[in-house]
Amino acid sequence: MGFTSDQLHEIYHRLDEYFGPLNWWPAKSPFEVIVGAVLTQNTNWTNVQKSLDSLKRANLLSYDALLHMPEGQLAELIRSSGYYNLKSRRLKNLLEMVQAEYGGDLSLFFSEDPYSARETLLRVKGIGPETADSILLYAGGHPIFVVDTYTHRILSRHGLIPESCDYQFIQDLFMDNLDHDAALFNQYHALLVRTAKRFCKKREPLCDKCPLGPLL
Repeated sequence: MGFTSDQLHEIYHRLDEYFGPLNWWPAKSPFEVIVGAVLTQNTNWTNVQKSLDSLKRANLLSYDALLHMPEGQLAELIRSSGYYNLKSRRLKNLLEMVQAEYGGDLSLFFSEDPYSARETLLRVKGIGPETADSILLYAGGHPIFVVDTYTHRILSRHGLIPESCDYQFIQDLFMDNLDHDAALFNQYHALLVRTAKRFCKKREPLCDKCPLGPLL
C-alpha cells in the first residue's frame, strides 16, 4: 500500500475527462448551501431537495426566517430529510452561532480566516468536519477539501490509504498535494462522489466499467 502525488492528479484527470464539469453544489445562494449541508447528514440528496423545496414554497428559506422560526415548525418543514428533530436543532445551533458571533452577518463570517471559521463551526453542537468543510468550500468559496465516505472508499480500494485512516489524514493528503484552489476542490470532491455512486458502490462495485481502472 502506498501513495504518490501523481496518482492523486491522475485520479482527477481521469474522472474529469469522463464526467466533465459537475457544477456541484446545486444551490442558488450560500445560505441554501448551509441549510443543505446540515440536512444532508445521514441521508441522500433527493430527500434534502424535498426539504429545501418545502422551505421555498413556504417562502421561508432565509436566515432571518429560520433563525426566528420555532424549532418544531422547522422540524416539520424538513421532515423529508430524516432525523428532522435533530437536524432542526443542529440548524438552529448554527444560525444562533452566526447571530451571536457575527451579528447574523454571513458575509462577515465568510470573510474570516477559513481556519478560524472552521474552528468556530466545529464548536457548534452537531457540526462535524464534513459539514463544516462543505459550508466553507461550497458556501464560502474557501479552498478546503471535503472528505466523505466515498473518498475513503475509492482511495482505500485502490490501496492508496489504510482502511483505518481518519478524516484529517485524508484531507491532509489532498491539501498537501494539490493546489489550494476552491474550484479544483469543488470539482474533485464532486467527481469522487459521482464515481462512488455509479461505479465504486459499497456492494458489488463495477470495477471493470470504472474510468479509474487500475492506477499506475
